[in-house]
Amino acid sequence: MKRRKMYVRMVMASLLRRRSRMIIALLAISIGAMILSGLVTIYYDVPRQMGQQFRSYGANMILTAEGETITPEQVEQTIALIPEDKLVGAAAYRYQTVRINDRPVMACAADLEQVQKTSPFWLVEGEWPSQEGQLMAGKNIARTFNLKEGKRTTCTFAPEAQTEASGSETEEIIPDNWTDFTVTGILDTGGKEEDYVYMLPPDMEKLTGLPTEYDVCELSVSANSDQLSELAEQISTQVEGITARLVKRVTQSEDTVLTKLQSLVLLVTVVVLALTMICVATTMTAVVAERRKEIGLRKALGASNESIIAEFMGEGIVLGAFGGLLGGLLGFAFAQVVSRNVFNSSIRLMPWLIPVTILASVVVTGIACLIPIRSATQIDPALVLKGE
Repeated sequence: MKRRKMYVRMVMASLLRRRSRMIIALLAISIGAMILSGLVTIYYDVPRQMGQQFRSYGANMILTAEGETITPEQVEQTIALIPEDKLVGAAAYRYQTVRINDRPVMACAADLEQVQKTSPFWLVEGEWPSQEGQLMAGKNIARTFNLKEGKRTTCTFAPEAQTEASGSETEEIIPDNWTDFTVTGILDTGGKEEDYVYMLPPDMEKLTGLPTEYDVCELSVSANSDQLSELAEQISTQVEGITARLVKRVTQSEDTVLTKLQSLVLLVTVVVLALTMICVATTMTAVVAERRKEIGLRKALGASNESIIAEFMGEGIVLGAFGGLLGGLLGFAFAQVVSRNVFNSSIRLMPWLIPVTILASVVVTGIACLIPIRSATQIDPALVLKGE
């Protein structure tokens, strides 16, 4: 026990006597550990962050019916198969041709709250329809019919005519269904969406007299391509009459960007560790040069190379442990700043990363001390004490 206490006192005394050099080494280790901890945190959290960013580009999975339409029950079954923390939004669309001023227009009915989640890039001048009797017009439709926010318009729908089998061969005339709407907003996307008018499903059901069914359903799911492929296969297998397919343009772009970003983070981490190692090795080499006479005297008095190695390695381990602890704590703050400025969202704390950072700092410092320690063990006491 006395030898252990003596060893600890020697190591701490050696560090305190050379405070200026050791502070430089400690700062280098702390900065390296901070960047290591921060970048590793970002590395593991990047898929979630990038997934959230890519969800602003639209849905990454499409549901189509093997038959004619998709029922609300099928949509619910599909949503039940997706983990709640992965599902960003699910918007089912129904299309029908209606008339405005006796001219045909394509109308789309959907849960517009979900549409805002699956298509956040849609720009609406005004408000989204939030209740029955409200209508959102695409920019081209609004220009054609001079529709503006707050203006009222009437949509009509012509049911199929039925012919009576009678001798007179007269055709039964079925009057058109009609519904008045208030325009709440004008949609501007720069795409085909500007050629439609949008309403809530109850309005479409009232206008057409047909039960609510859908032509297509868009899903926005926060997951990588492998997880999405497994999920699409599961949906196609377990939900009867539904085929799920991926929007490969979105998923492939996400994977490409994610892979490159993670590779960049890994490269920067390796470079930072190398620079930290060089800084520590340089500092410890200078310390060995300062202590040549002390080392020579100790060896002349009978100190073994093992005891010298143990002392210098102990100093390196203490520096690495303190620097790793400080850097690990600062690393989360560093990662949080990067995440807020780059991804505009908070990052999740990973407590296990602090002991890993301390261990990595100790290993890096230990490796950096190998060359200075080797030069310390090669000091010849006779030459040093003679002043050579």
